[in-house]
Amino acid sequence: MRVLVTTAVPAERDAVAAAFTAPASASLVLHPLAGGVGPAAAAASTAAALTTAALGGEPYDLVVSAGIGGGFLPDAPVGSLVLADEITVADLGAETAQGFLPVTELGFGTVTHRPPDSLVREIAAVTGARQGSVLTVSTVTGSASRAAELRRRHPRALAEAMEGFGVAEAAAAHGVPVLELRAVSNPVGPRDRAAWRIGEALTALTGAFGKLAPVLESWNPHDLTH
Repeated sequence: MRVLVTTAVPAERDAVAAAFTAPASASLVLHPLAGGVGPAAAAASTAAALTTAALGGEPYDLVVSAGIGGGFLPDAPVGSLVLADEITVADLGAETAQGFLPVTELGFGTVTHRPPDSLVREIAAVTGARQGSVLTVSTVTGSASRAAELRRRHPRALAEAMEGFGVAEAAAAHGVPVLELRAVSNPVGPRDRAAWRIGEALTALTGAFGKLAPVLESWNPHDLTH
């Protein structure tokens, strides 16, 4: 089982790697990658890693977008874990007189990728992560009105981050299943740096990945029945 974990920055990558300091399992190989901030950088770095692995004859079986993110209160408080059952891009589309239209309603592309249901359930069970939509945005939310608008359009949203949809697009192009796991470092809404708990979130991320090995080792990547 070969797993690529794409994070935005080295601190997130190192938090994932810290969960695997013991000798690696013969049946699980996990490669953390700091792929850059935002959906474009995440897509490009993930696609490059997937292509390199495939050309080398050692393709990945699973891709995980991981890191810290904002949580929608009260459902995803600071310090909690959110596991996406939907990875949705929230701002890809067009503004109209009637409001925002996602790109799918313009007749193009996709706005949501869905991780394997069975794997999401198993990981949520061992990590205690909350299941729901994780939104990908190119501009982090900084106001209460924007947070309310996102929840209105995406009532199942628990968190927002900047890379998940890009990672998922790259994984889909390679036919590889994808997950997104976020540790909540701050509430979605008005930016209050004093309320952020980045260290706490990174610790939670390490703890979550420390519990994943048995699930990933036993999961069959070729059984994607939902």
